[in-house]
This record gives sequence, C-alpha cells and structure tokens, in this order.
Amino acid sequence: MYLLLKIISSAAIIGIVTELARRYPVYGGIIAALPLISILSIIWLTVQGETTQNINKFTLGVLAGIPATIVMLFVIYIALKQSFHLILAISLGVVAWGIFLVFQKYIISVFVS
Repeated sequence: MYLLLKIISSAAIIGIVTELARRYPVYGGIIAALPLISILSIIWLTVQGETTQNINKFTLGVLAGIPATIVMLFVIYIALKQSFHLILAISLGVVAWGIFLVFQKYIISVFVS
C-alpha cells in the first residue's frame, strides 16, 4: 500500500512541477530545485518506522550528493546552451556527475583518513 501511495504522490509532484515549468520556466526550475524528493523520502522513512540513525545517514548522503548534482546540472545547462541534443546533454551531465562523485570520494578519503 505504501509503495502505491509513494508512486502516486511522487508522480503528482513531478506532473505539477513540469506543468508549472512549462508555463513559467524560471519558477518551475526554482520549485524543481526544492528538496521535495528528500523531504518526501524522510517522511516515508519515518512513517515506515526507520530509525533516526538511518534517517540521519540518508540525510548525510543527500548532502554528499549536492555538489555532484550541481555539477551535473551545470554541464547540462552549458551543453543545451551550446545547442547539444537533449539526450547528449543529459548523458554528458550524468557522466560529469559520476566523475565528480568519484573525485569527491577520493578527495574526502585523502582528508578524512
């Protein structure tokens, strides 16, 4: 039951944000940048009885992913601005995201070890 409710609520949010973005691109982008998925995930983890420790680890994981996500979105933005095809722009963004995550993990291990 929870799975179906999670799917429906997530789909509704995505649908609303994309409709808003279609009419008002800047506002749609600002709303899409809100941590809606993170907040929904924290709520669902809590409802399903996860411990505070696991939710804290999840939140730390989200924080760790923010810099790579910024890099990904920046690469997609630049690629689209340079008239790259959407699929190529997204692919380049995802590759940049993965490379940045590996680089970030390496840098953290150097300083934390």
